[in-house]
Amino acid sequence: MSDLELFEEIKQKLIEQNRSKEDIKSVEKAYHFAKKLHEGQYRVSEEPYIIHPVQVAKILVDLKVDTHTLIAAFLHDILEDTQTQPEEIKELFGDDVLSLVQGVTKLSKLKFKSNEERQAENFRRLFIAMANDIRVIFLKLADRLHNMRTLNFMAANKQQKIARETLDIFAPLANRLGMGKVKAELEDLALRYLEPDKYFEIAQLVSQKKAEREQTVQLLIDKISKDVKAAGINAQITGRAKHYYSIYCKMKRQNIAFHDLYDITAVRVIVDSEKECYEVLGLIHSQFKPIPGRFKDYIAMPKGNLYQSLHTSVIGPRSKPLEVQIRTWQMHEIAEYGVAAHWRYKEKGSEKADNASDLQFSWMRKMVEYDKEMANATDFVNSVKLDLFSDQVFAFTPNGDVLDLPKDATPVDFAYRIHSDVGHRTIGAKVNGRIAQLDTKLVNGDIVEILTSKTQAPRLDWLNFVVTKQASQKIKQWFKKNNREEHIEIGRTNLEHELTKTVFDEYQKQGEFEKIAKQMNYISEEDLFAALGYGETTLNKIINKIQKPKEKSVEFRTSTRKKSEKDIIGLEGMMYSFAKCCSPIPGEPIVGVVTRSKGVTVHRIDCKTLENIEPERMMDIQWAGTNTNKTYTTTIRVETADKLGILKDIIAAVSDNNTNIINANVKSRNNVGIIEIGLELDNIETLKKVTNCLQALPDVFSVKRIQTSSQNKQNKQNNKSKNNGKNKNKK
Repeated sequence: MSDLELFEEIKQKLIEQNRSKEDIKSVEKAYHFAKKLHEGQYRVSEEPYIIHPVQVAKILVDLKVDTHTLIAAFLHDILEDTQTQPEEIKELFGDDVLSLVQGVTKLSKLKFKSNEERQAENFRRLFIAMANDIRVIFLKLADRLHNMRTLNFMAANKQQKIARETLDIFAPLANRLGMGKVKAELEDLALRYLEPDKYFEIAQLVSQKKAEREQTVQLLIDKISKDVKAAGINAQITGRAKHYYSIYCKMKRQNIAFHDLYDITAVRVIVDSEKECYEVLGLIHSQFKPIPGRFKDYIAMPKGNLYQSLHTSVIGPRSKPLEVQIRTWQMHEIAEYGVAAHWRYKEKGSEKADNASDLQFSWMRKMVEYDKEMANATDFVNSVKLDLFSDQVFAFTPNGDVLDLPKDATPVDFAYRIHSDVGHRTIGAKVNGRIAQLDTKLVNGDIVEILTSKTQAPRLDWLNFVVTKQASQKIKQWFKKNNREEHIEIGRTNLEHELTKTVFDEYQKQGEFEKIAKQMNYISEEDLFAALGYGETTLNKIINKIQKPKEKSVEFRTSTRKKSEKDIIGLEGMMYSFAKCCSPIPGEPIVGVVTRSKGVTVHRIDCKTLENIEPERMMDIQWAGTNTNKTYTTTIRVETADKLGILKDIIAAVSDNNTNIINANVKSRNNVGIIEIGLELDNIETLKKVTNCLQALPDVFSVKRIQTSSQNKQNKQNNKSKNNGKNKNKK
């Protein structure tokens, strides 16, 4: 279908939606403007590029978005892919349209250290723009949905990357916005490229059982139809299989086969009023036996994404279990289109839903708070994914205020969400009027009353069960600032008990604890004891430092350098060396590259330098095993808070994993500390342990394995040579 034919469909829908002539004229103007600018541009599928913005607009017109959002759909790639300036869009279509277009425009002209950093910043900008104007995400979701529909034209590695991003970010976002129809299609399309075997297996099984399923469902529909008609209720009743991704998740979660699933089909009843929803529920339960524990009233207790329905599961005809959903037409439209539908219903009234606060989506406003707190874009996106896209629990204060928390949140998390002062003074909690333990996991609808004392006295063991970052950080901060003398005494006593008093006194006399304190980034031995007292460090970490005789470590490092038997299968009798660019370590996939003068060079299979290597020069090889007396070197980059003494924390964490540091380079950039460390390792599992240990440190932002500086210089030189060649060709 041509872009003009698609646009005519959009135009017809606008007429059916009773849009004004001025609105239709403005949308048509945007279409012709975009078509002219994208002239000569083509997608990977080889179709004219204009097809993409028109398809995005087609998705959005079904959501019945406002005219400015539709105009922005046609223009959303203009700033990125053409020479058009923002001023021209503003002059032709106004400030509002320009703001929407800029909200979804990627950062194409800024420089970043990596694609990951660029993408993180893209998401950060998108989330903040969305928090300011919800229509931005309507545009982005429609854009992503059409890209997913045409993903088959992309290379396999890009398919995987885009599908993973869709499943991690965009599908959960559609879910949080209540856009069930968009969410389901995004998830199914992502599954098709991430787990193609599972996707097509489920599709085939659903198709094979279709006839049998439809017969069972039709019997139930016929019975319900007769009953509701007799009761004078006007209802639409339909049945359909659940979408593939939800079936896949259930099979994976419960570790069962497709044939063991009993509720892959749902019957939906749509009526005119809320009162009729409950009447239909009564009629169904009077005819079919309900399954205990499967009834959910999302009308009285709506989900956080505005979703409302009654859900019940019954033993249907032929003794087959079936799920039934009952809702009104308005609830149905909100279930399908979420915030977009809610937006329209509010616009029909006296209020105008023109921002996220009108929709009372507190989690959107939370994005702005995250942006102020996080040091970089990657941390921001990770926090958004962790706290906003995890399963949510909605609990109430006794006054009826609702707080949204991550799954498994406790009364202590609830208290700190109210205010840090409330959290610090918590001594107990009532859940639904009954005294509950502070580690109780809250569920949707719980009414939580926090019992407090006049004085602040948080407990250290709370860190074992709180799940929100906010609670964890506030508890740690309090213990660092308060009860110092008590913590020093607790730490000293625990260490003395572990070592025996005689040994403790001897070490203290020799100044051993002062040395260890400096190694672990504490100013004095008292600070070390205090940290042990309030739980910032552990007995094992301190004991490991004082029980490593220097002679033993020297002997270990010497023995690891002794030449041992060949450790690569496939290179027997051949001269080989390990590539410095990627520093392969036992346990990770490798490949051999035949060189002209150095025999075979061993690379990690994901090494970037392999992109320019001819396939015939590559050899299939593998490690003989991960248990070896040899050590291998690699380099990691640790990004941290720009804090005095952080290097000592890093060194201590590496040493705790019996790993030798060859070299370290420290620098600071934009208030971020960058520490590059050369490590001596025996296998990939040791590297993972070191990485996990470093990432657990509170002031560490990220830990990445990097190329050596010499290889980076070589890569830059190669790129420079290529560019010079291109410039000569142009001349």
